[in-house]
Amino acid sequence: MEDEILNKVKQAGIGLVEITGGEPLLQEEVYGLIKRLLDEGYEVLVETNGSMNIEEIDRRAVVVLDIKTPGSGMSEEMDFSNLERIKKTDEVKFVITSRMDYEWSKEIIERHKLPERCHVLLSPAHGILLPEDLAKWMIEDRLRARLNLQLHKCIFSHERRGV
Repeated sequence: MEDEILNKVKQAGIGLVEITGGEPLLQEEVYGLIKRLLDEGYEVLVETNGSMNIEEIDRRAVVVLDIKTPGSGMSEEMDFSNLERIKKTDEVKFVITSRMDYEWSKEIIERHKLPERCHVLLSPAHGILLPEDLAKWMIEDRLRARLNLQLHKCIFSHERRGV
């Protein structure tokens, strides 16, 4: 399977590969694939939902670590020890559903000094929170984070998969 994926990446003629899911770390083979892509000279991003330990991911890869907020109903699933494993090139992303989620995220960002340690992204939950509301809060608080819109949901229907 690794060979097949690597061949498709080569055929695409791209230098950047993002591995996402579901949760890609549930597949044991992903670690070998990440290493092989990196060894072949590709830039590799691994987007994980934050419930699995990221320690085994090759340090050359960029980890995009989602932190599930209370509004997601999944914040109890988080492995917060991952915040101690992130590196300067990694990204920590919060999907915000409400002002409560925003305040909760702000506290996590400050407690773990994330802006000094990695890139911080806040995304409004598509169809739930208006991007302009989240942007306003971030500007008012001078939050050291980037507003991140889920472009695939802006461009394509939110029901569409594989885009």
